[in-house]
Amino acid sequence: MMRNKLIALQLALMLGFQVSAHAQSNNEKVLNLYSARHYQTDEALYANFTKATGIKINRIEADDNALIERLNSEGSKSPADVILLVDAARLWRAQVNGFFKPIQSKYLNDRIPVNLRAKADTDGTTWFGFSTRARIVVYNKNTVKPGDVNTYEKLAEPMNKGKVCTRSGSHPYMLSLLGALIERNGEKATEAWAAGMVANMARSPKGGDTDQIRAVASGECGVALTNSYYLARLMRSTKPEDIAVMSKIGFAWPNQGAGGVHINIAGGGVAKNAPHPAAAVQFLEYLASDSAQTYFADGNNEWPVVASVRADNPALKELGPYQAEKVSVASIGLNQIAAQKILDRVGYK
Repeated sequence: MMRNKLIALQLALMLGFQVSAHAQSNNEKVLNLYSARHYQTDEALYANFTKATGIKINRIEADDNALIERLNSEGSKSPADVILLVDAARLWRAQVNGFFKPIQSKYLNDRIPVNLRAKADTDGTTWFGFSTRARIVVYNKNTVKPGDVNTYEKLAEPMNKGKVCTRSGSHPYMLSLLGALIERNGEKATEAWAAGMVANMARSPKGGDTDQIRAVASGECGVALTNSYYLARLMRSTKPEDIAVMSKIGFAWPNQGAGGVHINIAGGGVAKNAPHPAAAVQFLEYLASDSAQTYFADGNNEWPVVASVRADNPALKELGPYQAEKVSVASIGLNQIAAQKILDRVGYK
């Protein structure tokens, strides 16, 4: 099995080199994109960039870990121009591994809030957030009172014993939440919270965010955490089974007036050894444009990072206004190691 995986990786690497080399030999305007985004609506996003600029996008899609492993294998010979990842923890990992090239862009600096991008130095900024998602609470309307689950802290209190479900504590979404709580409350308080969550589990952590929502609707769990766009997908669905799920659950914006809901990002930057750095910057600036920001919202139920953009997504409107945390996503990344150590100490699987 491992041998087959290695062979497949080698073939993929060869293909990547051939695509890049072919494009350069024919003097084509090209951009090599490594993306952990796998949303169908992004097809139009990329097509519009090519239509507007004439730059062809050669795209490699894989999950974040596979892309990071590939970049490690390729080293300085990587053909990647732009790297897109879908979590602050993963962006931090890519930054630590030296995969990004710092860039100077007044347009990006003006459009994207400081707390939603990497900390800049004299060489520039390594990565930027282009869309946001919130870590919200869903609960069973028949068994849980909204006031008992309207903060992250309450989920770890005795009144919710036997009710809590989450995905794996070591998943980047959960690591980023812990990283934010460390930044907000300190390591000691965050460890106490994590221990309380373990004590309140209805079952061992498993599955993805949609699985948590369905488990709440079925009564297996009383309350769970989910990224907002998973809930928005179910809200927009016309499938009878999804409509039935939504009829049984409620949602709460945690910590309103008390630090705000935890916000995560999808973002990216220019690859360190980008063969087409000018096109790479142009593409990142395009992702911060009004049209691209609208695609993130209407297509994948994410919020734009550009404050002036207003999307027509009915699910986002139904979720309503909320207070977001002001924690820097760069700081969340820096807290990843401490977060994992806390999870290990309290036995959060």
